[in-house]
Amino acid sequence: MTVEFIGIDLAKNVFQLHGVDADGQRVLTKRVRRESLLPTLEKLPPCRIGIEACTGSFYWQRQFEALGHSVRIIAPQYVKPFLKHQKNDRNDAEAICTAMRQPNMKFVPRKDETQQDIQALHRARGRLVNHRTALVSQMRGLLLDRGIAIAVSIGRARRAIPEILENRGNGLTDLTREIIGDLFEFLLLLDERIKAFDRRIDRVFRASEHCQRIARICGVGPKIATAVVAAVGDGAEFKNGRHMAAWMGLVPRQRSSGDKRVLMGISKRGDKHLRTLLVHGARAVVRVSANKDDPFSRWVNALRERRGMNRAIVAVANKNARIIWTVLNKGEEFRPSN
Repeated sequence: MTVEFIGIDLAKNVFQLHGVDADGQRVLTKRVRRESLLPTLEKLPPCRIGIEACTGSFYWQRQFEALGHSVRIIAPQYVKPFLKHQKNDRNDAEAICTAMRQPNMKFVPRKDETQQDIQALHRARGRLVNHRTALVSQMRGLLLDRGIAIAVSIGRARRAIPEILENRGNGLTDLTREIIGDLFEFLLLLDERIKAFDRRIDRVFRASEHCQRIARICGVGPKIATAVVAAVGDGAEFKNGRHMAAWMGLVPRQRSSGDKRVLMGISKRGDKHLRTLLVHGARAVVRVSANKDDPFSRWVNALRERRGMNRAIVAVANKNARIIWTVLNKGEEFRPSN
C-alpha cells in the first residue's frame, strides 16, 4: 500500500515515523536515527509530511522538500487534541499525522534561510535589550539600597549614574562605587552592541523592497518591517488580513456559548516579539494623533476617547497588521488617508 501521509516526531537523534495511506490506514511505523532519516524518506515516493513546530523544524522542512515531499508544520497546540493514550514518540507521530489530515487545519508559515537569518538577528538583539534592562534594574536596586533613588528609565540611568559616581558626598563606599562603575561600563558596552545590531537590521531593511513598502504604513519602521517579513514572508499562509492579525494575538479572546458572546482581552497568541513591536508602533501613532486632524487621526482620537488608550493602541496594531497583509500578499501600495 502507498504511503500518502507521514507524521514525524522530530528529536535530536532518534525520529519516530508514522505513515498512513489515503484511507487513513497505518502502513508505516518506524524509528530511525538522525543519519538514517533522509535516506529512509528518499526511498519513499513523494508524499505529504507533517512535523511539529520546534527547533530545527524549518531546516527539516527544506531537507524533506528537496527529496520531493510536501511538508507542513503544525503548531503544538493543534496537535495535542489528537494525542491518544500516553505521551511518547510513537503516539506523538500518530497525532501529528492525524492532525495534518484535518481539512481545516492551520499550518505554520514557511521560512527560508534568509527569513531565519533575520529572525536570529531580532532574537539576538532582543536578548541584549533584556540584559540591558536587567542590568539597569540591578544598578537601581543597589543604589536604592544605599538611599539613592533614580527614575525608572534607561536614559535617566545613563545620565544620573555618572553624576552619582562623581559625587563623593553621597555616602557610597569605595567598593560600591567600583561595582556600580563596572556595571555602568558594561551598560555602555551593551549599548554599543545593540547599536551594531540596529545597523544590521537597517541594512536588511534597505535591501528589501517588501520591507520598504510596508514601512510606509503609520507606526511601522525598519524593525517592525523586517520582523514581519521574517515571520510571514508574503502572508500567503493566511486567508486574509484578519487571520494574520488573529495569528499575531491581536484579537479578543472569546468565551461564548449559544447566543451569549463574551469578548475578553487579546488572545496573545503567536509571535510575542512581533506583537510587542506592533503594539509599540501603534502606541506612537496614538500619541501623535492627538495633534493631527486627518481622517485616520480623527478615527484614532475618537476611539481613544470612547474606549480608552490601551484599546485604541491594540486597535491600531490590529489595523496595521491587516494593512501589512494586504501590502505583502496583494502587492498593493499603502495609501494614507488625506
